[in-house]
Amino acid sequence: MLLEIAVVIATSVVGLPATEAAAVPAVTFQSIVTSDAPPVFVGPGADRGAGVFAASASFGAQTLSTLARVPAGNISRYFETRPAAVDQLLAEQPPAQEVALWWGDLDSDRQSALEIASPQLVGNLEGVPYAIRDMSNRTMLSQTISELTTLMDSDAGRAVQLDAFQQLNMLSSISGALVYDSAEPQRTLVTLDVAGQGRAAIVLGDLNKADYVSFLVPGMFFTIQGQMSYWVDAANELQSQQQLWLDYFESGSVFVQNKSVATVAWIGYDTPNLTNVGAIDNADQGRDTLAGAILGLQAGRGADQPYISVVAHSYGTTAAMMALSEYSFNIDALALVGSPGSPAESVADLNVRDGNVFVGEAAWDPIPNSSYFGPDPGAESFGAKSLGVSGDFDVIMKKPLTASVGHNEYFTPGSEAMRNFALICIDRGDLVMPEGEPLVQRALAVPAPRRG
Repeated sequence: MLLEIAVVIATSVVGLPATEAAAVPAVTFQSIVTSDAPPVFVGPGADRGAGVFAASASFGAQTLSTLARVPAGNISRYFETRPAAVDQLLAEQPPAQEVALWWGDLDSDRQSALEIASPQLVGNLEGVPYAIRDMSNRTMLSQTISELTTLMDSDAGRAVQLDAFQQLNMLSSISGALVYDSAEPQRTLVTLDVAGQGRAAIVLGDLNKADYVSFLVPGMFFTIQGQMSYWVDAANELQSQQQLWLDYFESGSVFVQNKSVATVAWIGYDTPNLTNVGAIDNADQGRDTLAGAILGLQAGRGADQPYISVVAHSYGTTAAMMALSEYSFNIDALALVGSPGSPAESVADLNVRDGNVFVGEAAWDPIPNSSYFGPDPGAESFGAKSLGVSGDFDVIMKKPLTASVGHNEYFTPGSEAMRNFALICIDRGDLVMPEGEPLVQRALAVPAPRRG
């Protein structure tokens, strides 16, 4: 059944904004900061940096321990003689906290040598400071674009050039999405995979300092080439809405708080297409990479933890619920829209504090209620809270809100869904407009802004 539904949805995804770049935009480097490295760690043993992994036997831990002992001048040679090492290490990453200690204990020469020899590794290793990951991923992006452009200008065969052209379009979507004007929050590239359909995560705001951090997790048919720009625009709109509400609440308070927001346009797994949308394999990958990203954030923030939310759509809800039921970390809020279900039986199975799980289902969206991958989170028995998406009037901001119709309109600017997402992500779920409640009841139930 899901495959038949997916065919219908696939035709509507074509209407989503897509980045079609005839020319490859130049990659610019912004926000090159390295002052957020963790404190130096002195491990046991003669070689500084090697002892942190003494209790671990994984390939990733052993490799990082080895790299801590390799002289800086030999690091490039180390990777040249082990071409599969980076991919395997990234697939078997040690815990982010251990990576942070390892990186902080490396001397500056080894750090620089690693950044030059393998920007792919440094840019995607959870626990490395975000500013350094951003710089490494931008380097990787620029180098790959240059290599593909050279290949396009060569006498390589037609098939090779066609593959290069497709990869260039995909990478151009990332490069274009990193461009922002001075009125917008800074953008950092904290995940980059240039192979295949690609993977990327672009952050709007400062993950090191933001009081509220939101991850946007997409579902089927979302690709880097087609929807990276659209997804970053959605993250930007969500960030703007959150800041608007925070400013509103602060205006009614005697306290000056200056709360800040960061949103993550996260396409960190291979989203499924018509050939594999009925399988769980891609959700397994999404589960693991999303969990790694959140654990990396929590490890990096230490005692200064932000309020973490996940806003997931479609197949992405399955991956998100799997991450939140099969890993031991906790987040603060979860919003699910257009969900085909997951193995989780109820809100109690999800590691979300205070039961802050909200579910929205738009009219003419064929995916909710399908329960294709497990219990429907929108069912009353699941125990989630209602998230209105059908459009109404915001009695607080005094403006109309548009409806989301079908499977792909939940992230439309000015929609009731986006308004509710923003409130959920700043710990104001008490102001979320549930589905089907009369406007008068909503108006009478609106509490006053919190003080302090």
